[in-house]
Amino acid sequence: MRELSDEQRAELPSRFEAVAEALAERSSYVAEACWVAGHDLAERGVSLGESLEDLRTTTQAVNARDPAFTEVHALSVAWSEATLGYLHTLSCADPLTGLATLAHVRERISELYRDARAVSHALVVTDAHLPGNPGGKLDSIAAARRMSLLGQTARSVFAGAAAVGQVGHNRMVVVAARDETLVKRLSLLKRMVEHSADRIWIEGLPENDRSAGILLDELARGA
Repeated sequence: MRELSDEQRAELPSRFEAVAEALAERSSYVAEACWVAGHDLAERGVSLGESLEDLRTTTQAVNARDPAFTEVHALSVAWSEATLGYLHTLSCADPLTGLATLAHVRERISELYRDARAVSHALVVTDAHLPGNPGGKLDSIAAARRMSLLGQTARSVFAGAAAVGQVGHNRMVVVAARDETLVKRLSLLKRMVEHSADRIWIEGLPENDRSAGILLDELARGA
């Protein structure tokens, strides 16, 4: 065990001090420190190549050697997991409304078919329009705000729904359980929606996954 010198600390890249201290102390937690650094760097938008180069700079400064496999592996895995998590979030939810994307709704429905549970679910579809403008589309900002509020309301009514997503400019779908509460929940959603111009109805899921994809595409085109 040894202390890092001032010269060594001055050579360290940003976010690698904990890794350097673990290396200097010959700690068994070097890999864990590399994992934390990799995750942190990915969240800050630092590339994997730059992160690995900074790791090499750190091990050279502290122990005059290149990184060990376990150190590279820990940093790389953490960086990849953080990046994939971020990309997954982007692909699953619309950043303006917070509603699931069409692709995410499609995947949730496919899972129901794979698990032979599609027959026990249905789509609750809502067309959102401003009062005095039935059948018309909202402008982008008004639509995003309206859809976000609708999504919050739908989640409160259909707690535990497989998905609450946006499938068009002004259309929302809830992949809800087809049980004895479905009609009651639908009525409650209608009462909670403040604009009378909204139209809400139930679409049954078809017999197979392919037909369900066609149905979603039709709903998206008609929105």
